[in-house]
Amino acid sequence: MTGLWGGIAILTAIAISFVFWPFLRARKLQQAEQAVDRKDQNVGIFRERLAELEAERESGSLGADEFEQLKVELEKNLLHDAQSEEEQIKPLTLPKSSLVTVALLALLIPALAFGLYGKYGRAPDLQLALNAESSMKGERESTIEDAVALLEAELRQRPDNPEGWYMLATTYIGVQRYDEGLAAFSKVLELLPKEAPQYPGVMGQYAQAMFFANGGKMTDEVRAQVDRTLAMEPYEITTLGLLGIDAFENQNYQAAIDFWSKGLINADGEAAASLRSGISSAMARLKEQGIDVAEPDVMKPAEIKVRVSVDEALAARLSPDQIVFVFARPVGGRMPLAASRLQVSQLPLDVVLDDSMAMSQQARLSQVNEVEVTARISLSGQPQAAQGDLFGTLSPVPVRGENTILSLVIDQVVD
Repeated sequence: MTGLWGGIAILTAIAISFVFWPFLRARKLQQAEQAVDRKDQNVGIFRERLAELEAERESGSLGADEFEQLKVELEKNLLHDAQSEEEQIKPLTLPKSSLVTVALLALLIPALAFGLYGKYGRAPDLQLALNAESSMKGERESTIEDAVALLEAELRQRPDNPEGWYMLATTYIGVQRYDEGLAAFSKVLELLPKEAPQYPGVMGQYAQAMFFANGGKMTDEVRAQVDRTLAMEPYEITTLGLLGIDAFENQNYQAAIDFWSKGLINADGEAAASLRSGISSAMARLKEQGIDVAEPDVMKPAEIKVRVSVDEALAARLSPDQIVFVFARPVGGRMPLAASRLQVSQLPLDVVLDDSMAMSQQARLSQVNEVEVTARISLSGQPQAAQGDLFGTLSPVPVRGENTILSLVIDQVVD
């Protein structure tokens, strides 16, 4: 069972990254002068989408007329949402009385995660670390039971709090109270709107809890929950991690690599590090069996190297201070995933496009396999394309695994 528990450690780290999001969100809500209601959320969504449209306009992928039409449509949707506000349920927030609980659980959740496999060799080290921390603070160490009791009491007073039920569910699972954890996760799914971006993630963690409750076995019931989750979000990280664990435990290492590689596409931070570690372990097992396996592309850095230059026949009409926009976007798409701004005087120049140049964390180069790369000289200095601008395009270009510097020549004129 060593492989299983090693896999559980990977999923636990992934789950922790999901747990901290509600903590931070609740803290921000409590620091506001008034509780955030659905109208505030609608306004936030409006501003976020408007910012995306403005970014598309600035990059030149969206014309001025089309921008104005989409902006008017956004405003109409915001007005419609505002008119129906009174009929909607007030959003659920984490009250002040539970902030202490949040703080306690924020400290205790890592201990819970390690507790799942602590008895296999790490528990003594963990206990020493916890005791040392407690001695430094000079305070009584709060137990997990204390934190659970506080949260249970809070939820008896305010049972319509999805964040509270979520924290309680993850805590129950951490202390192996699986039936109670599953019931708490069911409550979260009942309260959380299906269109909420967190919904697929909670479904994935519900599948993970079912997996734990069944002794780390992929039963038909667990498989059905996994299928429901992936039908909603094919790249849901926890579910793909779970499938990877099951494949790894059954010594199907290539399948484990495939599942974890798919999960890595949208993962970042500790979740990405855990998945990378799992993939490396599976690759090592295959090599021990004499199977030569290539490193998955998703393990390679997402970057594109291009040498931008201007066709000599067009260079004479340019001035050194004119602006050059270099950007990558999905093939057939409009929203740039990475962009750089240069001047004609810098050309020819080698440019590296990567996630550090993303215009939004929700739209990054690492999230796609292929892109089209464009370099455009703007005669007006504005990002949007205009008649007379010069440009060059490469498509399709792989995001990973391309070690050579591609030649991108500006040799066309915008009609």
